[in-house]
Amino acid sequence: MSLRKHPRTLRNALLATGATAALSAGLLTGTAPAARAATSLPCDLYAAGGTPCVAAHSTTRALYASYNGPLYQVRRASDNATRDIGVLNAGGVANAATQDSFCAGTTCLITVIYDQSGRNNRLTQAPPGGFSGPAAGGYDNLANATAAPTTVAGHKAYGVYVASGTGYRNNNTNGVAKGDQAEGMYAVLDGTHYNGGCCFDYGNAETNSRDNGNGTMEAIYFGNIKVWGYGSGNGPWIMADLENGLFSGVNQHYNANDPSISNRYLTAIIKGGTNRWAIRGGNAQSGGLSTFYNGVRPNVAGYNPMKKEGAIILGIGGDNSHGAVGTFYEGVMTSGYPSDATENAVQTSITAAGYGR
Repeated sequence: MSLRKHPRTLRNALLATGATAALSAGLLTGTAPAARAATSLPCDLYAAGGTPCVAAHSTTRALYASYNGPLYQVRRASDNATRDIGVLNAGGVANAATQDSFCAGTTCLITVIYDQSGRNNRLTQAPPGGFSGPAAGGYDNLANATAAPTTVAGHKAYGVYVASGTGYRNNNTNGVAKGDQAEGMYAVLDGTHYNGGCCFDYGNAETNSRDNGNGTMEAIYFGNIKVWGYGSGNGPWIMADLENGLFSGVNQHYNANDPSISNRYLTAIIKGGTNRWAIRGGNAQSGGLSTFYNGVRPNVAGYNPMKKEGAIILGIGGDNSHGAVGTFYEGVMTSGYPSDATENAVQTSITAAGYGR
């Protein structure tokens, strides 16, 4: 969204088989076997559902059961040295002790959020675009590496704390949806950290960091701005940033079925395909997902067909609007339009992760 008012290796065979079997059972019964969460993480489940991850970002944990690489990189202020922060074990949570040791006695910034999908769709410091950021050269600020402490299954971890002026981006991606191609995405966020600035987004954006018109974005938005769209109550709301419009449903502004939602750990979902899209959400600590919108593209010119460009943003709008705040723990983008059953299985995996416990 812009401040302007004009208004993507073959995995272990047994794991893949188990994930497919679990998802198939869920499709047949409408529920998912309890054993699924123990063997499959979100991107395993998306792959089993035929909509694989093309980007997988998290500073708190692995998003594939076999992933054993770095989650993110930090840079310390004392000497500008960098250190990759990995997981405690394959498919496990972040090794926060590595960060704590490396950053002891100084401050650290998160410089890279690695892509676990193997497509190298990593996120780094956002460059200037339609708006210049507050850092040198017009870049956005990087997140303080210790500003969003959390726990995951009893282990310490850190999220990405986005203060106003902070932003991450990749304008040269691999496999992310373009044009009217179908995609899905989810993010786990802090539902209590938000504002009315533009725009705390995660998802698909313009590749030149500028506002290229209606339909050139498709991203999760979270906050309580009401300039372009809003739902019931006072917010915050999960909405879709489609450029020149934050949409809470089919109508341009108000849609009563999109509720205010502010769980401490929040699952937010946006997905889009040919003349269809949906908003879903839920508590990332327990329970299932609710569908807040599922239908045709907005009844405003320029959004059907979509003109997605395939960049990835975090914490900012498509034109580098950087007035929003929020906290990001994990998120993915997929190739293809995920089924509700796949997303329900992913939600079960998220709640089993143990955020805040």
